[in-house]
Amino acid sequence: MTTTYVTAGPVPVQQTTYITTGPQIQTTYVTNVRQPPPPPPPQTTVVITQSNGRWATPSQTQSGTAATLLFVYAGMDMAQGLGWNLTTIPAFGTLEFQYSWFIGVIIGTVVAAITASFLPKAVFYGLGGVMNLIDAIIFVSAPYQYESILAARYVGGVGIGLITVPFLIHSAEIASSSNRGTCCALEQYGLALGVAIQVIYDSQWSVSLGMTINRVHGIFGIVFTAIALGSVAITIDSPIFYIRQNQEQKARASVKQLMGVFWTREAGDRVYDEAKLYVVEGSSQGVGEQLKESIMPFLKLLLFRCFVAFTFSIPLSESLVETTQLVEGSTYSWPTIIFGILRLIGALITFGILDTAGRKFVSLLGLMCMAGLMLGMAGVYGDYAHFVDDYFMWQVCRLGMAFQFFAGLFICSSSVYLGEAFPMRVKPFLIGLIVCMEQVIHIIVIVKFTPFAEFFYTYFVAVGIIMVIGLVAFAVLMPETRGLTLRQAGERFRRVHDVMAY
Repeated sequence: MTTTYVTAGPVPVQQTTYITTGPQIQTTYVTNVRQPPPPPPPQTTVVITQSNGRWATPSQTQSGTAATLLFVYAGMDMAQGLGWNLTTIPAFGTLEFQYSWFIGVIIGTVVAAITASFLPKAVFYGLGGVMNLIDAIIFVSAPYQYESILAARYVGGVGIGLITVPFLIHSAEIASSSNRGTCCALEQYGLALGVAIQVIYDSQWSVSLGMTINRVHGIFGIVFTAIALGSVAITIDSPIFYIRQNQEQKARASVKQLMGVFWTREAGDRVYDEAKLYVVEGSSQGVGEQLKESIMPFLKLLLFRCFVAFTFSIPLSESLVETTQLVEGSTYSWPTIIFGILRLIGALITFGILDTAGRKFVSLLGLMCMAGLMLGMAGVYGDYAHFVDDYFMWQVCRLGMAFQFFAGLFICSSSVYLGEAFPMRVKPFLIGLIVCMEQVIHIIVIVKFTPFAEFFYTYFVAVGIIMVIGLVAFAVLMPETRGLTLRQAGERFRRVHDVMAY
């Protein structure tokens, strides 16, 4: 009898035979028989998605195209009221002509703050664009009629006021945490571009060219506002706005449009959930509770944003014009061109690094340099004999040009901070109040300005000291919000102090 066992084992192949007495029984064990290879592991596909908030697409910045182009024309209107209306007829040199646009901005801001929570942002962009188009058409069609031009400036100011608050809210809500600085900074970048255009062509224009400068101003306005109105069609409203209106499908569609190539179902759900959590937290608090939480952010941002009004003012413009005329003989020279371009360059640099170097570091650097340059100009103006000295006036001219570069570094952070700082329910009202106070400062300086040596010295030394105090205060109080979600940024602003600079 023969019995055979087949087994698998790690030992070498061998055969063992056992023979017992009695009936002959032979038992054989055969080991280490070759086995078929194991099946291959199933194929696994690894999908890597961006973490919540860390995505950036062109759709975010394109949604602000309409408002950005309108801010360009706003910068031209603003500069026209702050000293860059050099070649117009004397009848247009009144105080009301200078501050009319700022009053219009206040009116429009109040209306926008009341309605921004329940109207789509495209409505504000479209209405503001139409009002600025009316402003520009009046400048072209009635360039010599003071009353018509004055009315146009009021209308244009109202249009920009309607746009500013919704844009600051909208740009902060549609941006990811890695792109919010760029999206929000479009406001000040557009204004800086408009200021540069107005300063350059106004200082270099000659009446011998056969066209009044008001008509040129209007032509620029028609071009920018017409393109802006066409760009309203590509505006994507924020998912936060749709969630507040209980329109979930539109909110999810908005997320998908904004994320672009970064969208997957899982990543889109995370972004949508973050937006919904922001709305739920904001809706769960009463207005009184949110106002209480907003006291500290409001005080910080009120001081910060009001400094923007000091970066471009009629004393700075008049100082550069007078020193250029004394040193170069006229304004048809390069200092006025550089004055406008340097502010734009500073804003463009900041526009590109707010989400990498951070908001706080860049703004503090700009403010520190502005304070030093302002006090330097005050030191020169402190001796009235310097007003007729070419050497000292040339130094003031250089300081004024350099000041605009660092002003460009400072201004962009204010737009980002305004979009991040406040709780959802009270955000439009507090942003609107701060924007109105900024315009009030412009109006006060315009009304009180007198082109005498005493005023230049008093203004520059006072503003320089205020900037030094602000520099110390901001270093201690302002947070760094780079890379944070809206909820996280709001929490950082509610702290009394935050010394982290990067």
